[in-house]
Amino acid sequence: MNVELKDILTALVLISTANSAPVIARKLLGVRFARPVDGGLQLKDQQPLFGASKTWRGLVAAVICTAGIAPLMGLSALLGAGFGIVSIGSDLLASFTKRRFGYAPSSRARILDVFPEALLPMLAFQSALSLDKWEILITALIFFVLEASVSPLLYRWHIRNRPY
Repeated sequence: MNVELKDILTALVLISTANSAPVIARKLLGVRFARPVDGGLQLKDQQPLFGASKTWRGLVAAVICTAGIAPLMGLSALLGAGFGIVSIGSDLLASFTKRRFGYAPSSRARILDVFPEALLPMLAFQSALSLDKWEILITALIFFVLEASVSPLLYRWHIRNRPY
């Protein structure tokens, strides 16, 4: 097992950027541009496809910010944008799954809220980021711990709407 700290840090920065950009965009822009990705569509189960908190503003913020941070780490902006798309796509998939299991929008389901948006983009860009399976696992676990630790602070600082 040859774990590279640089590769783990790079992946953590990309994941953190993709996941924090929508929260920061919401804080900066308020309700402006907060159009739900699902357009308010409800499925036969009477649950939204994703939920109102999954907005085009957040999606665009994640892609642009991740594309912007990638070159600072020696990666292409295109790779960063792709990473952001896969991360947010994974977040949408998690929201879709939570709705099907009966979780209310913005409700807490720690495993579904953290692991897909961390694991799927790392798996998709494993080669480009020079990540091996252990680095992916370690990075996902670190992200899980950071998310659980930092989220309550962001709530106290009025950056997040919920403490998780």
